[in-house]
Amino acid sequence: MADLVQYYGTGRRKSAVARVFLRPGGGNFTVNGKASEVYFVTEQQRASAKRTLQTASVEGQFDIITTVKGGGVMAQADAVKMGIARALLEFNIELRKVLKADGLLTRDARIKERKKYGQKGARKRFQFSKR
Repeated sequence: MADLVQYYGTGRRKSAVARVFLRPGGGNFTVNGKASEVYFVTEQQRASAKRTLQTASVEGQFDIITTVKGGGVMAQADAVKMGIARALLEFNIELRKVLKADGLLTRDARIKERKKYGQKGARKRFQFSKR
């Protein structure tokens, strides 16, 4: 039996985590069992998810199978973008310079700040009254 050739990458953004598998193929892109055009509703989300493929000039060469959970849809699209970039590095390490220059390998560490006790939110205070 022939071994399955695939490349794996994990992408994260906020609380979204994407597991991305690249398999040589015709360019099918599925997210959680749905086509990417169905899962990512807006054009901005679709463009964000496919940005890595355009930067590395490998559109249509791989079938992309992704499972993503947590966060919002935009954060999930950014997590998929990073997962594809990491999987492409497994495929060809020479793409690192191009992907790094475009900022696709950098983990965006900004996350939601926690609410503090004695306050209304993370930074907002309760209304102050002098009298």
